Order: sequence, then C-alpha cells, then structure tokens
Amino acid sequence: MLIPFDELLREIRACTRCAGQLPESPRPVFQAHPDARILVVGQAPGRGVHETGLPFNDPSGDRLRDWMGIGRDTFYDAHRIALVPMGFCYPGTGRGGDLPPRLECAAAWRERLLAMLPNIELTLLVGSYAITWHLYPGQRPPPVSKTVANWREWWPKLVPMPHPSPRNNRWLRERPWFEEEVVPTLRGRIATLID
Repeated sequence: MLIPFDELLREIRACTRCAGQLPESPRPVFQAHPDARILVVGQAPGRGVHETGLPFNDPSGDRLRDWMGIGRDTFYDAHRIALVPMGFCYPGTGRGGDLPPRLECAAAWRERLLAMLPNIELTLLVGSYAITWHLYPGQRPPPVSKTVANWREWWPKLVPMPHPSPRNNRWLRERPWFEEEVVPTLRGRIATLID
C-alpha cells in the first residue's frame, strides 16, 4: 500500500539508516514532486551540497544546468524537475574523490519514491552509478563512454550522461561529440517539457 507522498518525503528526510557509516550526520538531499516531468539521477551529495542541503549546488551543478539549457530557478522548481540521487547523504571522500553512494539508500527508498513520480517523461542518468542502476540492473555494465556514445538507444525517455564534475574535463575534451551532439538535442527536449 502506498503512503501519501508527503509522508514518504518526511520518512526519507528523517532517515538515519547509514548514520554509523557516514562521515557526517545524515542529511538526505533530494527534490521531488509528483508533477515533475524531468528526473535527474546523480550519485550522492558532495560535501558542499551536504552543507547547503541543495542538490547540485556546486560546479557540477553549474555545468549540468548549462547542459540542460536552464537556470537555477527552473532547476530548483520541484514541480518541474525531480533531483533524486542514488544515495541521499554525503558518503565521504576517498583517494579519488567522493565515495560511492551507500547501497542501503537505493534499496530502502528508490523504488518507493520513483513510483510516486508518475509524470516523468525524461530521465537524465548522470554518472556510472545512475547508469548502472537504471540500465544494467544486476549486470556488469560496459564503460560509461560506450553507454553514453549509444545514448540514442534509450532516447527520448532516458539519457545516459557523464558526470558533470570538473574531474571529467579531460573526458569531455576527448569526446567533443557529447557537447556538440547530445547537449543540443537534450536542450531541445527539455525546452518542450518545462513550458
């Protein structure tokens, strides 16, 4: 039985399942409303996002909004865009950057929350964790580059994307086709969904 949407949001925001494994106190960061037509699936909040409580409130978010062709007001309008990462809390930092999202989060909340977003027409899969969960459940995924290169396979419902982190500048330089081909097509589709 489905509980009311607002009650589910309260449960998620109060979640402490991973408290003992997190470097900071749990602070689930996401944005959702049943009216949303676009879903952005990222990894997990970084330290800055954890501190502000605002999804993609960092240089990665600036690049993502640029790729989408929208400003902050539209991006942070939950009636238009749902921001539901694979993990809702900051997982901490390792040698190569932020740690992976906690698996407990998706297991506990993901399907329940997505079931309450009936109007989603476009889902952006931002980075390897989102791509794997949505496109290759229970499988060993191909490299992100290969999946993103084959983006038309899932168009116009799903768009696999590289993570917009500045750490991926080299990836983007070596694959100019992403910003020359995928980004303009994506912007056009988003423009039709946010009017």
